[in-house]
Amino acid sequence: MAIRPGGLDGRVILYLHGFTSGPQSHKAQALGERMRQRGLDEHFICPQLPASPREAMALATRLIADHGVGTVIGSSLGGYYATYLAETFDLKAVLINPAVVAHLSLKDFVGPQRWLYSGDSFEFTLDHIEELRAIEVPILNKPQRFWLLLEEGDETLDYRHAVARYAGARQTVLPGGDHSFTRWEDYLDPVIDFAAMK
Repeated sequence: MAIRPGGLDGRVILYLHGFTSGPQSHKAQALGERMRQRGLDEHFICPQLPASPREAMALATRLIADHGVGTVIGSSLGGYYATYLAETFDLKAVLINPAVVAHLSLKDFVGPQRWLYSGDSFEFTLDHIEELRAIEVPILNKPQRFWLLLEEGDETLDYRHAVARYAGARQTVLPGGDHSFTRWEDYLDPVIDFAAMK
């Protein structure tokens, strides 16, 4: 189902940060700044996501409905979220070193956690793992809507899992690097253009 209300005709980018991260992350800040430089301030949304995946998806769904989002960009866990949202609402998606099976890869993190930028603590629970399982997308209906950005040096997630998982999608796989995707600034303009904002 497609949601395209709002006055910006589906040209808004929604950026979804990774586990324990936030809008203050380097990637979010760099993309927001580049969009400001291009006069696209009003086309960029980057919220602090709740710890609960169910609540995070409820927030993202409201933002998509209210702001005419056409592209979701997600890093790590945000890439897992972006996959679900793109499939559910017929959006484009850019995935940066995404978590492929988040409910499995995050099992070791159940317990007390701390948000990286605010320092506030939160509890990551088994219920959250089940919420992640509930939004898994086993098969992409339109892989051509996706652009996968990977660095082979990712020390957190095996990039080969994403290569296989997103077969049929546009894929950029770079040697070296790490989980932060070190060459993100090289891709700011191409990503904005991918969202049809030339």
